[in-house]
Amino acid sequence: IAVSLRVANSVSRRTVRGATTQEATMETTTTMDEVQGAASVEHRYVAPGWFTRRVFNRAVAGFTRLGVSVWGSRVLQVRGRRSGELRETPVNLLVVDGRRYLVAPRGHTQWVRNLRAADGAGALRLGRRVEAFRAEEVLDDRAKVAVLRPYLQRWKAEVGAFFEGVGPDSSDDELAAIAPRHPVFLLADPMDP
Repeated sequence: IAVSLRVANSVSRRTVRGATTQEATMETTTTMDEVQGAASVEHRYVAPGWFTRRVFNRAVAGFTRLGVSVWGSRVLQVRGRRSGELRETPVNLLVVDGRRYLVAPRGHTQWVRNLRAADGAGALRLGRRVEAFRAEEVLDDRAKVAVLRPYLQRWKAEVGAFFEGVGPDSSDDELAAIAPRHPVFLLADPMDP
């Protein structure tokens, strides 16, 4: 991949001998798309649109901060991996067989990257109650199936578009096929303050 990136960058800076600028640009685009396509399978991230960022997430986070959980919502607090500042985002807390999980329907989001960098240390807020936790990422795609199915059963109307047509009634193989694109974290018992 690194070789392809170097080739693509060198082509974009100057015209290839004997080729027009348009041909050189097309070659660069093709090379970059191939590289991004290979990387995007495991590191897929669907960025939220303006409405989600500015209206929906703010409304859900606001209600959650007031103590009103919207279908299991919490405000996730985790330190930024670069800034060190506390970052907050609304998440859906899923409970399966008494175990608590966080699922990233949009893929490898900023909160996922921050939680990984923080070695799983974070906090969940509902109203005035802030609960510190330690999370462990579920890496086995087959094990994720047992979490993704109930997650989709509960929140498919809200997040189904991010699962590429796979739903709660899909086969285990179909759920396992999309599992690498959706990080799942198992939350340990609450930590003492």
